Amino acid sequence: MSSPSLHRRRLLVHLVGVAALGPWCRHLRARPVQTTGAHTQHRLALLVGNGDYPSPHDLPPISKNVMDLGDALLACGFDVTQAMNLDQSNLARVTAEFVDRVRQAPPNAVTLFYYAGHGLQVDANNLLLGSGTSPAAARADLLARSLVLQNKLLAALPARPQALNMTVIDACRTDLRRAFGDRDGLNQVEAPLGSLVCFSTGAGKPAVSPASPDQNTFYTAALVKGLREAQPHTTFQELFRLVKLNVEHTMQNHPLQAIRQLAQQPFIADNAPEPCLVLPPKVGEVQQSAVLISPEEQARWLALQTIGWPVDLLEQSKQFLTQYPASPLRDSVQLLRDGAQQALQVLRSNGVALYKSSFVAPAAHGQPDLLRAARGDKDAAARIARMHKALGTPQGLLRYEGWLQYAAALGNGIASYDLALFYRETAQPLRAAQAEAQAVALGYSPPRGLDHARK
Repeated sequence: MSSPSLHRRRLLVHLVGVAALGPWCRHLRARPVQTTGAHTQHRLALLVGNGDYPSPHDLPPISKNVMDLGDALLACGFDVTQAMNLDQSNLARVTAEFVDRVRQAPPNAVTLFYYAGHGLQVDANNLLLGSGTSPAAARADLLARSLVLQNKLLAALPARPQALNMTVIDACRTDLRRAFGDRDGLNQVEAPLGSLVCFSTGAGKPAVSPASPDQNTFYTAALVKGLREAQPHTTFQELFRLVKLNVEHTMQNHPLQAIRQLAQQPFIADNAPEPCLVLPPKVGEVQQSAVLISPEEQARWLALQTIGWPVDLLEQSKQFLTQYPASPLRDSVQLLRDGAQQALQVLRSNGVALYKSSFVAPAAHGQPDLLRAARGDKDAAARIARMHKALGTPQGLLRYEGWLQYAAALGNGIASYDLALFYRETAQPLRAAQAEAQAVALGYSPPRGLDHARK
């Protein structure tokens, strides 16, 4: 339930259409959130919940998902539109209206598109299924009655390098027996500039849902909890990594064996150049939040941000956690530690030809992505690889190969497919086949009919 103060905020309700399934939409308007400067930061969110599908494919928790997430986002300063049970035409219209609002918003706007319902993959396209359509329908019907995520949303949203666009897809199943054999999970994608793309489970994998309308799905429950418990320093980039850990821990330790066997590992694609706070501090509140952290602790925290070699980052993160075990920054530092640990494990593997010198770049040549890559960011690693390829030098191609190997080992299926193309071009068929198999295992299906050329 939302607090009384939230209920006192202005609530605008309007119908989005009259259909057999009774779609509806409501608008929750929050007061603008102030940043540390003098300008107002606009925050827009569209939450779509499709739970009304032919039996046995209906999804009872979806309404609770949308309501609870709407309340949590409202408290974070978002102007929230909630829409339920939209067929394909209404889903397309509501999404297009949201895209138009985002295009008209200031460059510093923070936006979030959330979809909970059935989602699946057909011909490498990620489909958000309109309400009333069975996910077991023929492929042609699925394509005709769905919204194509890549084309109608990700490619349509404007780049937002000064702020953040977030796309969150909680596509789930209630039939556990079907989920065990499910091969229709969403295709791995890359995030456009200035955006985060998050799936409730790994690419190519199913997400499961409780059958009760009184429970949230595992992913949305973790997201709502993370929003409500966010600290003043928590960024959205950190939030979604914490949500991922929460989902994994909850499901891996679930009392039901079937849930443990289907434990989700949420997918994150990050291409946001700047960190974006979940709770932007209002003018005058910065000093108040900083009181909890001593100057020495703050200095150590800032120093961690500049470390670009996983070995050093891992060691310094461990020292911070030992010295400041009760720090408000503990969760953030643990993310740095875990990311550096993963990066170090990959670098020590036989299939990755990268060395310490690879993590040093000339000024203004990918330094932010190098720092991210040292923290285990698979997408930053892929961007660095393409930067080296663009140099067109023998050394650049060597680094291109090494960074693609690193990105693929961190879980980037698209980078693994690019690596397969590189090995084909350089007459290494065995390694090409291995890299392509790895791409498939990571949940990436290249678009058909491209003659091995990725879009």
